[in-house]
Amino acid sequence: MKGDTSAYTTIDEYIATCPKEVQPILHELRKIIKAAAPDAEEKISYQMPAFFQNGVLVYFAAMKNHIGFYPTGIGVEAFKDELSGYVTTKGSIHLPMDKPLPKGFIQRIVKFKIAVNLKNIESGESQKNRNSVL
Repeated sequence: MKGDTSAYTTIDEYIATCPKEVQPILHELRKIIKAAAPDAEEKISYQMPAFFQNGVLVYFAAMKNHIGFYPTGIGVEAFKDELSGYVTTKGSIHLPMDKPLPKGFIQRIVKFKIAVNLKNIESGESQKNRNSVL
C-alpha cells in the first residue's frame, strides 16, 4: 500500500503515506492503543507502526483490504476463541476497513500484552520467548 517506505520514521509520517480514506482508521487505532498503553513507546519497526513496553506490544499496518493488527503469536493465541469473526494468521488479526474498530477488544489485547511482557521481564524470559505462542 505504501510507496517509499524508507521515507518515514514516525507513526505520523507512516499514516500520512496511506490513502486519505484509511488515515482516520489508523489514527483511531493508534488512539485506542495509546489509551490502553499510555506508557508505551511509539516506534517504526519492520516498516510498521509499533508500540513497545518491556518488549513489543503490537504493530499495525494498512493493507489493501484490511488493517493488519499484530499482537504477535501469543496475543492471537490467547484470544483465539474470540477471533472467529476475523481472518487471522499466527501473529495477526485482519481488521476490516468497512467495520468499526473493536475498541474494547483491541484494548484488552494490548493490556494482556503489557501483562505478559512484565511477567516475562520479572521471570527473566528472553525477548525471543516473550512473544512466542503459548
